[in-house]
Amino acid sequence: MLGWAITFFIIAIIAAVFGFGGIAGAATGIAQFLFFVFVALLVISLIANALRGKSPKV
Repeated sequence: MLGWAITFFIIAIIAAVFGFGGIAGAATGIAQFLFFVFVALLVISLIANALRGKSPKV
């Protein structure tokens, strides 16, 4: 999912360079949303592992 966020961020940067403001804004919004979903899932996963008593694997 983080890969999708990075992809949409790159699309937004390319669209902004070429002057496509609407496309750049939409891609930036999607990338930002996916990034926060990724962070939320990471936090939930860490909390779930902590409650189970397992140490996170690195």
